[in-house]
Amino acid sequence: MTSEMEPVQINGAPRRPRILLAASGSVASIKFANLCRCFSEWAEVKAVATKPSLHFIDKASLPEDVILYTDEEEWSTWKKIGDSVLHIELRRWADIMVIAPLSANTLGKIAGGLCDNLLTCIVRAWDYNKPLFVAPAMNTLMWNNPFTERHLMVIDELGISLIPPVSKRLACGDYGNGAMAEPSLIYSTVRLFYESRSQSGGINLA
Repeated sequence: MTSEMEPVQINGAPRRPRILLAASGSVASIKFANLCRCFSEWAEVKAVATKPSLHFIDKASLPEDVILYTDEEEWSTWKKIGDSVLHIELRRWADIMVIAPLSANTLGKIAGGLCDNLLTCIVRAWDYNKPLFVAPAMNTLMWNNPFTERHLMVIDELGISLIPPVSKRLACGDYGNGAMAEPSLIYSTVRLFYESRSQSGGINLA
């Protein structure tokens, strides 16, 4: 009998990890397609984008096998009682969720328990037995704002893992901390975590 913590075998081999990538309204969303490409070479990937993030995302540059879900699909896919609810289905599907970039606004929403779009509904319904990573991106003064420290403490208590921003010349022209970590670093951080947990039996692929 297969142990509860052992991955499900498909044709004799473990299935690929399922990664749910999400972008919120930061200019760093211009790197979202690159982030999707990094993960899609290793894992099954589905993507979620808030309405503001779509201003920066070039949909045409996303990998062909990555489906992008928006607030429109959250409402259009449900017609009647008994229909599937998108934010619940995505939460069930994913082994890991990664929000990159995480804007100051979405950070505040998550810390306050708000769920007014597809992304935040997924987080509010998240099963914290599964990993959730965030990679913030915002102006330096926004990052240093006292509210940010409070919000980071709240999400840390929830069990959300932080991939810290870096210091560089920001899109607004300021120099300082607040730039999203590079997609390659986000990918390597999540993959290393996943593989170390899998080896120790800490991740169950159902």
